[in-house]
Amino acid sequence: MAWAAGTALLVAAAFVVPRLESRGFRMRLVAEAAPIFGRFDPHVGVGTVPALVIAVVVVAWGPALAQRGPFPALAWGTALVLAGWSLALGTVGGWHSFATKLTGYDQYLHEVPGVHDIGYMLRSFARRIPDYQPDSWTVHVSGHPPGALLTFVWLDRIGLGGGTCAALFCVAAGASGAAAVLIAVRALSGEDVARSAAPFLALFPGGLWLAVSADAYFAGVVAWGLALLALSGVALHRGDRRGWAAAVGAGVLLGWAVYLNYGLVLVGIPALAVLAATRSARPLLAAVPAALAVTAAFLAGGFWWLAGYHGVVTRYYQGIASFRPFSYWIWGDLAAAACAFGVAGGAGIGRALAALGPRRESWRHRLRDRRVGLAAVVCASVAAMLVADVSALSKAEVERIWLPFTLWVTCGAGLVVIGRPRPTVSAWLAASAAGALLIAHLIRIYQ
Repeated sequence: MAWAAGTALLVAAAFVVPRLESRGFRMRLVAEAAPIFGRFDPHVGVGTVPALVIAVVVVAWGPALAQRGPFPALAWGTALVLAGWSLALGTVGGWHSFATKLTGYDQYLHEVPGVHDIGYMLRSFARRIPDYQPDSWTVHVSGHPPGALLTFVWLDRIGLGGGTCAALFCVAAGASGAAAVLIAVRALSGEDVARSAAPFLALFPGGLWLAVSADAYFAGVVAWGLALLALSGVALHRGDRRGWAAAVGAGVLLGWAVYLNYGLVLVGIPALAVLAATRSARPLLAAVPAALAVTAAFLAGGFWWLAGYHGVVTRYYQGIASFRPFSYWIWGDLAAAACAFGVAGGAGIGRALAALGPRRESWRHRLRDRRVGLAAVVCASVAAMLVADVSALSKAEVERIWLPFTLWVTCGAGLVVIGRPRPTVSAWLAASAAGALLIAHLIRIYQ
């Protein structure tokens, strides 16, 4: 309970402090609704009623439904509900607003018509990252490796171009991550913990940003990569050779993730936690070469990741990051992330830390308590966010940028409510959903 209260206080302080500072300070934040990237504008829209209905149904019946029925149906049902929840939250500002989020002048789709030759695009990609050139990439394209732009180019070439298809693709990919997370949690910590976490993933507060950003797609890729890594580790620990195929899949997906977002190199931290929880490092024998094959493919195409990274650091400080105050964002970022994982996720962090804290028994003995597996991934996800935070390369907008990590933190709520009475579980769910609904209706979210 103390961690939940601390999470709520952190968020409240992050909203209040900028309003107590001078107008000049607020202008340098470049986020009118800091710590959220958006502006205050109370509103309702087409998604309001569906969002309220989904929240009420999950809060009232979700905990009971999660405890029965076949697990695959639960995993994919959770993903389906999260997709609906995300679409509802994302359309509170209107369908047009949702469908055009990725079509602005600073977005990925703005560059798609100009990509006639993928080979040339890859060879020239790093050169075009810094600003103030005639052919500089737009803000979002320049801030990411070419995998993100490539995805939308491929969608366009198979007939799924335009803002609506792109937005729906991102929601579907991001929401599918809920199924991946539940599959991983069952492998690491048992089905009882996964079932306890399912309703919280269905009402993931970060669903609001799953609906308005390409980072939803990134989160889905990472979730499936880590899920395959968990399945591989468990299988190989038992001597099941099918684990090698899962390890290759994990390596390809996690390798691809690094070419979607430079910051996703930090996914290595939760990946190591997954391997520790499975008590097997053997998946690395297949996953690492598979990830390197992705790197080799991009290198053969003419893009070197480190050249792109150095270019994006230059571009980062050519823009608003040069004057956004780190003194605020070093803790304001954490509040923004808390808006995405909710108070139940905050309580889950506390429970995870307690599970991993000092004890008399050895680590080998403690790993027999399978709940430690989820606790390790939750703490590793928090650690990845903290590393990103202190790097000063993530000042603001992390409520969407850190979705690949906050999705797992939200799952930590399962450690809090397992074995608790259903009214208690529903109360935690209601608190998380209320936060997301408030933000969706009080703030116009920017991409």
